[in-house]
Amino acid sequence: MSFRIGSGIDFHQFAEGRALWIGGIQIPHHKGALGHSDADVLLHAICDALLGALSLGDIGVHFPNNDPRYKDIDSKILLTETMRLITEKGYQVVNVDSTLCLQEPKIKKYVPTMQETIAGILAVSVADISVKATTTEEMGAIGREEGLMAMATVLLQKI
Repeated sequence: MSFRIGSGIDFHQFAEGRALWIGGIQIPHHKGALGHSDADVLLHAICDALLGALSLGDIGVHFPNNDPRYKDIDSKILLTETMRLITEKGYQVVNVDSTLCLQEPKIKKYVPTMQETIAGILAVSVADISVKATTTEEMGAIGREEGLMAMATVLLQKI
């Protein structure tokens, strides 16, 4: 069997007047992430990890932030399209391990729904999707609630 590992990372600033999307779901918060798409840092990091595992470039190669087709697009669509590319190459997801880094809001109660959403798109069980969160203990831009970031690692297996 052939296995491939990929890692991804994404950052977005917080901005007033934007919805906050993390892990494919909307999280109630007074600020949202700023970006060309819906700026879902978790799904973007997972996309990059999937693409990186097979040396397919990064999310910006496939979904450029200057392309009007992707303006305000739901990142679940980007993840679905990324998964199509992975499947076309003859691979399937074994598991995803991810970490969100943000001071606020607290996301613990939303994690099961994020896991369900991501698992559904990647065609794996919820037990194969890990979503963790941490703060920066109020240090730096994330600690000042200027933005958020996510990291993801994926393991792919040749079908």
